[in-house]
Amino acid sequence: MLDDVLRLFEITPDVDLDVMTKTQSLTDITTRVLTRMEPVLVEEHPDVVLVHGDTTTSTAAALAAFYQKIPVGHVEAGLRTSSIAEPYPEEANRRITGVLTAIHFAPTARARANLLAERTGHARIFVTGNTVIDAFLATERRVRERGLVTPALAGLDPLRPIIFVTAHRRENHEQMGEIARARRDDRRICATPPNRVAGPPLAPGRTGRARGGGRYPRDPVGRPRSTTPRPLPSWRLRVSS
Repeated sequence: MLDDVLRLFEITPDVDLDVMTKTQSLTDITTRVLTRMEPVLVEEHPDVVLVHGDTTTSTAAALAAFYQKIPVGHVEAGLRTSSIAEPYPEEANRRITGVLTAIHFAPTARARANLLAERTGHARIFVTGNTVIDAFLATERRVRERGLVTPALAGLDPLRPIIFVTAHRRENHEQMGEIARARRDDRRICATPPNRVAGPPLAPGRTGRARGGGRYPRDPVGRPRSTTPRPLPSWRLRVSS
């Protein structure tokens, strides 16, 4: 999944930790990042290590930097929910990374307020905007300018309202039965005006996948009102005319 994003933004990494494996656990990810980051940090000894978001890799990288006494900058800092278990494990990752961070790059004023409520110093917080929205807009512009198309979504009408469904988070793994039942509800939604389209893409590397089963209604000219594409590169998640 990372290779797809690197190609999209034309980034060539100097070091590839080669962490991802099939059916990896959170412990697998954490230990591999810690052990493989250590020699890189020892050799390079950067002035600061930037980590992004609330993934387990970000938290492990922050911890590896802390062990080497290298300051951590956290991009997308300050997101919080009321429960450490929701979302899982992202909320715990956010809080752990926040404790290890020297410089907090918060996406919103609300995220900044969350950090201040945790007694983070004002001078260590910078509101920088939402990097997810920045990336989305940049990707949409690239796709439009280059005329890229997505064969898996080619049958959808971009002029119709579209419902885009995703259930990619780890806490959904034990809820695949519920997700399958929700897919059956999709058929009822798609059969009602104004001819909505629902389409959940399958995510790679998941222990369970819910396709829902059954035939989905079609519009008056025979186009499907729902589709379940295989895993798609980030730039392909755009319906092209």
